[in-house]
Amino acid sequence: MGVPERPTLLLLLSLLLIPLGLPVLCAPPRLICDSRVLERYILEAKEAENVTMGCAEGPRLSENITVPDTKVNFYAWKRMEVEEQAIEVWQGLSLLSEAILQAQALLANSSQPPETLQLHIDKAISGLRSLTSLLRVLGAQELMSPPDTTPPAPLRTLTVDTFCKLFRVYANFLRGKLKLYTGEVCRRGDR
Repeated sequence: MGVPERPTLLLLLSLLLIPLGLPVLCAPPRLICDSRVLERYILEAKEAENVTMGCAEGPRLSENITVPDTKVNFYAWKRMEVEEQAIEVWQGLSLLSEAILQAQALLANSSQPPETLQLHIDKAISGLRSLTSLLRVLGAQELMSPPDTTPPAPLRTLTVDTFCKLFRVYANFLRGKLKLYTGEVCRRGDR
């Protein structure tokens, strides 16, 4: 067996550092364009959803949490400028991060939080931080605030009352809007 190629080694090193929330300054700037990276986060989100699948009997949130609406009108999405897509993705990631942190606080205040649920909440927090960092490296944040533009439309939201629904929204957001956005930016070669 030979020594792994340099890009593969960088990818593996980056995947080890990103979950720690550490900035990956030496990471290839287009790491998010490697479909395996995003698929890893989608898989983690889907696993969390599957663990909490018994929505009716499963752990409920002690209060409703607001999350981004993950429905995508593909016709409208394709007609959006990449800056508008960036705004929607950043707003969604921000709201999703707040929602997961709120769920973490609610879980910490419960009498006996299930360990597996806490593990998935922690993974989601780490994953969202990493995805935010990767999008920053891609240059998505700069696309968000072009000069002399009208304010963005308000983000569509919904509320969830179970951990299952929260993780479903998380997984759907990553599989939907985030994947569509990163695919478009990577295809265009924009940064």
